[in-house]
Amino acid sequence: MSVSLLVVEDKERTRQQLEAEINPLNFNLTFARDGLDGLSKAKSSAFDMVLVDHKMPLMDGLTLLKNLRDLPVYKDAPVFFMTTQDLIEVEPQALKAGATQCFSKPLDGEQVRKTLLANIERSVA
Repeated sequence: MSVSLLVVEDKERTRQQLEAEINPLNFNLTFARDGLDGLSKAKSSAFDMVLVDHKMPLMDGLTLLKNLRDLPVYKDAPVFFMTTQDLIEVEPQALKAGATQCFSKPLDGEQVRKTLLANIERSVA
Protein backbone atom coordinates (compact mmCIF):
# COMPACT_ATOMS: atom_id res chain seq x y z
CA MET A 1 0.00 0.00 0.00
CA SER A 2 1.30 3.41 -0.94
CA VAL A 3 0.74 6.12 1.64
CA SER A 4 -0.12 9.57 0.30
CA LEU A 5 1.20 12.60 2.17
CA LEU A 6 0.34 16.22 1.47
CA VAL A 7 3.12 18.57 2.59
CA VAL A 8 2.04 22.20 2.94
CA GLU A 9 5.14 24.40 3.20
CA ASP A 10 5.87 27.79 1.62
CA LYS A 11 9.67 27.64 1.67
CA GLU A 12 11.30 25.78 -1.23
CA ARG A 13 14.36 24.80 0.79
CA THR A 14 12.23 23.23 3.52
CA ARG A 15 10.15 21.38 0.91
CA GLN A 16 13.36 19.95 -0.55
CA GLN A 17 14.59 18.94 2.92
CA LEU A 18 11.29 17.24 3.71
CA GLU A 19 11.31 15.43 0.38
CA ALA A 20 14.83 14.10 1.08
CA GLU A 21 13.88 13.03 4.62
CA ILE A 22 10.59 11.34 3.68
CA ASN A 23 11.59 9.72 0.36
CA PRO A 24 13.10 6.63 2.06
CA LEU A 25 9.57 5.78 3.25
CA ASN A 26 8.34 5.51 -0.36
CA PHE A 27 5.33 7.70 0.38
CA ASN A 28 3.47 9.34 -2.48
CA LEU A 29 4.34 13.01 -1.82
CA THR A 30 2.37 16.03 -2.97
CA PHE A 31 3.50 19.56 -2.15
CA ALA A 32 1.48 22.73 -1.65
CA ARG A 33 3.09 26.18 -1.49
CA ASP A 34 0.72 27.85 0.98
CA GLY A 35 -2.33 27.14 3.11
CA LEU A 36 -4.85 28.01 0.41
CA ASP A 37 -3.08 25.75 -2.11
CA GLY A 38 -2.97 23.04 0.56
CA LEU A 39 -6.70 23.27 1.24
CA SER A 40 -7.45 23.16 -2.48
CA LYS A 41 -5.30 20.05 -2.97
CA ALA A 42 -6.76 18.41 0.16
CA LYS A 43 -10.27 18.95 -1.21
CA SER A 44 -9.44 17.62 -4.68
CA SER A 45 -7.68 14.43 -3.46
CA ALA A 46 -7.96 12.43 -0.25
CA PHE A 47 -4.51 12.17 1.36
CA ASP A 48 -3.65 9.62 4.04
CA MET A 49 -1.71 12.21 6.05
CA VAL A 50 -0.99 15.94 5.97
CA LEU A 51 2.08 17.84 7.19
CA VAL A 52 1.38 21.56 7.69
CA ASP A 53 3.70 24.53 8.25
CA HIS A 54 2.68 27.20 10.74
CA LYS A 55 3.46 30.55 9.13
CA MET A 56 2.50 30.76 5.45
CA PRO A 57 1.03 33.33 3.08
CA LEU A 58 -2.67 33.38 2.08
CA MET A 59 -3.72 30.99 4.88
CA ASP A 60 -1.68 30.10 7.96
CA GLY A 61 -1.27 26.59 9.27
CA LEU A 62 -3.69 26.95 12.20
CA THR A 63 -6.48 28.10 9.87
CA LEU A 64 -5.66 25.27 7.47
CA LEU A 65 -5.80 22.74 10.33
CA LYS A 66 -9.27 23.92 11.33
CA ASN A 67 -10.47 23.80 7.72
CA LEU A 68 -9.08 20.29 7.23
CA ARG A 69 -10.77 19.00 10.37
CA ASP A 70 -14.09 20.35 9.05
CA LEU A 71 -13.79 18.05 6.02
CA PRO A 72 -15.17 14.54 6.73
CA VAL A 73 -12.23 12.76 5.04
CA TYR A 74 -9.74 14.52 7.37
CA LYS A 75 -11.78 14.38 10.58
CA ASP A 76 -9.60 11.58 12.01
CA ALA A 77 -6.64 11.60 9.60
CA PRO A 78 -3.15 12.28 10.96
CA VAL A 79 -2.35 15.97 10.47
CA PHE A 80 1.06 17.11 11.68
CA PHE A 81 2.08 20.68 12.43
CA MET A 82 5.56 22.21 12.17
CA THR A 83 6.78 25.56 13.43
CA THR A 84 9.88 27.65 13.98
CA GLN A 85 8.27 29.26 17.01
CA ASP A 86 8.51 27.97 20.57
CA LEU A 87 6.51 24.75 20.84
CA ILE A 88 5.48 25.65 24.40
CA GLU A 89 3.49 28.56 22.96
CA VAL A 90 2.34 27.10 19.65
CA GLU A 91 1.62 23.45 20.44
CA PRO A 92 -1.50 24.05 22.59
CA GLN A 93 -3.02 26.16 19.80
CA ALA A 94 -2.14 23.58 17.15
CA LEU A 95 -3.53 20.68 19.17
CA LYS A 96 -6.73 22.64 19.82
CA ALA A 97 -7.01 23.32 16.07
CA GLY A 98 -6.71 19.60 15.39
CA ALA A 99 -3.03 18.71 15.03
CA THR A 100 -2.12 15.09 15.72
CA GLN A 101 1.41 16.08 16.73
CA CYS A 102 3.73 19.09 16.46
CA PHE A 103 7.31 19.32 15.24
CA SER A 104 9.82 22.04 15.94
CA LYS A 105 11.95 23.40 13.10
CA PRO A 106 14.62 22.71 12.16
CA LEU A 107 13.09 19.27 11.76
CA ASP A 108 14.64 16.07 13.07
CA GLY A 109 14.27 13.80 10.02
CA GLU A 110 14.38 10.59 12.04
CA GLN A 111 11.65 11.83 14.39
CA VAL A 112 9.46 12.84 11.44
CA ARG A 113 9.91 9.46 9.71
CA LYS A 114 9.18 7.50 12.91
CA THR A 115 6.07 9.57 13.61
CA LEU A 116 4.75 9.17 10.07
CA LEU A 117 5.32 5.41 10.17
CA ALA A 118 3.68 5.11 13.58
CA ASN A 119 0.57 6.86 12.25
CA ILE A 120 0.00 4.85 9.08
CA GLU A 121 -2.78 2.85 10.71
CA ARG A 122 -4.62 6.09 11.56
CA SER A 123 -4.54 7.30 7.98
CA VAL A 124 -7.68 7.68 5.89
CA ALA A 125 -6.81 4.88 3.43
